[in-house]
Amino acid sequence: MPNLYTDLAWLPRAPADFSERLKACRNGDAAELGIALRQLAGHALDAGQLGRVANAIKAACVRGTPPAPLAPFRLGLIASATTSFMAPAIIGTGARHGFAIEVIAADYGQHIQAAIDPTSPINRGACDAVLVAIDHHALNLASTPGDPAAADAALDAALRQVDLIRDGLKRNGSPTLIVQTVARPPELLLGSFDYLAHGAMRQQIDRFNRELAARLTDSTDRLLDVAGLAETVGLGAWHDPALWHLAKASVAQPMLPLYAEWLCRVVAAIQGKSRKLLVTDLDNTVWGGIIGDDGLNGIRTAQGDPTGEAFLAYQRMLLDLRARGVVLAVSSKNDDATARKVFHKHPDILLREDHFAVFQANWNDKASNIRAICETLSLGLDAVVFVDDNPVERGQVRAALPQVAVPELPADPALVPRTVLAAGYFETVSLSAEDRQRADYYSANARRVALEETSGNIDDYLDSLNMVATFAAFDDQSRLRVTQLINKTNQFNLTTRRYTEEEVAAVIADPTCLTLQGRVTDIFGDNGIITALICRPAGADWEIDTWLMSCRVLGRRVESAVLAQLIEKARTRGIARLIGLYRPTERNGIVRDLYPGLGFTALGSDADGTERWAFDTAFPHAFSPFRGESLVDAG
Repeated sequence: MPNLYTDLAWLPRAPADFSERLKACRNGDAAELGIALRQLAGHALDAGQLGRVANAIKAACVRGTPPAPLAPFRLGLIASATTSFMAPAIIGTGARHGFAIEVIAADYGQHIQAAIDPTSPINRGACDAVLVAIDHHALNLASTPGDPAAADAALDAALRQVDLIRDGLKRNGSPTLIVQTVARPPELLLGSFDYLAHGAMRQQIDRFNRELAARLTDSTDRLLDVAGLAETVGLGAWHDPALWHLAKASVAQPMLPLYAEWLCRVVAAIQGKSRKLLVTDLDNTVWGGIIGDDGLNGIRTAQGDPTGEAFLAYQRMLLDLRARGVVLAVSSKNDDATARKVFHKHPDILLREDHFAVFQANWNDKASNIRAICETLSLGLDAVVFVDDNPVERGQVRAALPQVAVPELPADPALVPRTVLAAGYFETVSLSAEDRQRADYYSANARRVALEETSGNIDDYLDSLNMVATFAAFDDQSRLRVTQLINKTNQFNLTTRRYTEEEVAAVIADPTCLTLQGRVTDIFGDNGIITALICRPAGADWEIDTWLMSCRVLGRRVESAVLAQLIEKARTRGIARLIGLYRPTERNGIVRDLYPGLGFTALGSDADGTERWAFDTAFPHAFSPFRGESLVDAG
């Protein structure tokens, strides 16, 4: 019987011509290599197939830079078990998430030495992140039931070992650590009493994992919950004693694709690549039946009906996702008024029309609707998950919009919520108050777009919003959100420099740096923190190291308000010039003309293509940042 998790059942099955397609990748156009490898990795591949994809990626990287659109990512691997099985699965899976991962692994048995030695390959390797994967064998959490003192001593020693590794890596410059929980072995000495006995293995490992999670809560390190994953698929399947004795492998071979998938989701979340928008079909997806044929009383979405309750469970999942910040939208082939009537008239439906930021019920193809939804919300296609019960619609969207995530769905609607969540599209490594409000922000932004379409011109539209801009320096309360913006914003981002939360904290503490965060409120509500700027001293000048804005406020002249604030603060500190940097990327073309448009003059370009622009702070200016709104300086 197929297993949802170990078979990666939300992904399309591996193609029958996998070998031929992989060979075509290697022999084809170099410019298309990255795209082809990512598409091939987007199938449910076994460990052997992932290894072959990994070999193709490594061969491409040897010939030059990683093939676009795969982004380079260097992962250090500190493991107490053999890593030779893990690395190929991680590299092959990384392509599914848009990365060309290079794994730098510590030698077997050298996990502590590799962490604390500043000359180790991992500490010299300029890793983007380091995975700390220590299993129960190395932690020596021996079962000592009935001996609380020995149990406590063993637990303290295990925690100190992990702390030693973390401290060593941090001391030697590793910016981001991914620390995994420990999957306990399935063997129980005392049966059910193992859960109660102080010092029994089950209780020891549970205590270790809880304490580890507590230590990471206020840290910039990230958690990979291997213990939860192993329990989900079954501890007996996760651990292979024969493979451990033969090769010291801590994860059974069939589990490697799942392990690598979970890890790469965390890597993607760290890099700001988690999905933000779920676009759902309606008929036989949100409710059972077809509203146009069955009518309001004929569709199934009610308690007391097993099928209706299955669709209610899907609706609850959507509401739960929205509550944590996932934006919802509808794309349905339906008459608009008929589709909306369900959300207004049906007594048992949990969702309401205003839960959706955009509602597209028409007879257009789904790919066109998804493009329109993204345009309305100013989101990229790579932010989208599309859920539809119809395999034809899923296939059409996959073919037309390969950037969109389209999960395969089971025939039984009761299993749909589990499948969508198992796919992990909305993986997160932190959760701020602003994250939880994101869905409301985007819904309000869609209403702004609707207002703009009815306004006579842009000035009338901006006047009607009654915007208020508030600016302040970065602080500890805003640090998490600012870090998220820095790592997730690609379009309005002048340099696309990425900083960890620790590095943002260092900027906050540096008195020579200027930081600026901005919020905008209007008649539709608060947009939250939508802009962040870092200036560093460069002689008598300030260099604008980082300047980015959320797509939610593009086209609203917020950039002029930011510059007005910056000029005022520069004059206060006696700064002669502002030096603006623009480093072109594939996605930030919309800010190509930002500096000349704001009155900066060209200074030329650096060897890496970074453009330099200057603004004399003594130059008279008459910025009218907004029309008809107030400007408040809060910092």
